[in-house]
Amino acid sequence: MVITSVNNAIHQTREVIGVDLDQMTEERPCVLIVEDDPDTTFILKHILRNGGFNVLSASSGAEAIRKTSEIKPHLILLDLMMPEMDGWETLEYLRQMTNTPVIVVSAMGTKDDIVKGLHLGVDDYIAKPFYNAEVVARVQAVLRRAGNRAEISRLVFPGINLALDLVNQEVIYQDKSIELTPKEFAVLAVLAKAAPSVVNYQTIASNVWGIVSDDTYRRIKYLIYLLRQKFDSIDPANNLIINVDRLGYKLRTE
Repeated sequence: MVITSVNNAIHQTREVIGVDLDQMTEERPCVLIVEDDPDTTFILKHILRNGGFNVLSASSGAEAIRKTSEIKPHLILLDLMMPEMDGWETLEYLRQMTNTPVIVVSAMGTKDDIVKGLHLGVDDYIAKPFYNAEVVARVQAVLRRAGNRAEISRLVFPGINLALDLVNQEVIYQDKSIELTPKEFAVLAVLAKAAPSVVNYQTIASNVWGIVSDDTYRRIKYLIYLLRQKFDSIDPANNLIINVDRLGYKLRTE
C-alpha cells in the first residue's frame, strides 16, 4: 500500500510539473513546408520536429505567400509540382517579398531544374525521395549560411496583382505604379498586413496616427475614398477595399 501511494504521488507530480522558462532562451527556427501532398507534408513535419524545428505547412502557393507574410518563417521547403500556382511562380512571388532561405524539395531533379532554381534564388535542392537525415542536415546548413532571420520587405497578392514595397512605400497594381501620400500608404499597409481579415477603425487609427478620435475616423473615410479612386483609375471593375458595415474595412485578395 505504501509503495502504491508513493508511486501515485510521483505520477501525479510528473503530471503537474512545470517548465523552467529561464532555460528556454532560444527561439526554435520555424520551417514552412509548401507541399500539396498531405502524406509528404506529414513526413517532412515529423522529420523536422524530431530535428528540433518548429513547423507549419501550406498546401498551395497562395497560402504559402500569406503564411510567409504572417508567420515570417526562418526557412521554406518548397515543392515545385503544385496545381494552379506552381513552385516556380510561388518562388518568384516569395523572392519579391523576402530573402528568407528556400530549399526546393521535388522529384524534378534534372540539372536544368537545379540551374533554373539557382537563378531564381533557391538556396538548396533536395530530390524526392529524400533521406531523412539529409533533410535536417541541409536545413541546418542553409540556416547557418543565412545568418539572421530575413525580414518581409514586400507584400504581394497574386490574386489581384497587387504589390506593396514596405521599405520604399511603393505600390504596383496591375503592373502599374500608383503614387500614394505617406498616410494613404500607411492605411493601405494596415489593411494589406491583415488581409483578408477585417480591420476596425480603432486599429487603423492607432497604427496610422497613434490615437483614436472622431477626427481620425473622418480621416480614415477620406483616405479610403482617395485610395479607391486611385485603384479605380486603373481597374474600375474591381473594388479592392471593401467596407464592412459598422466594423471597418478589408482588402480583397481574390
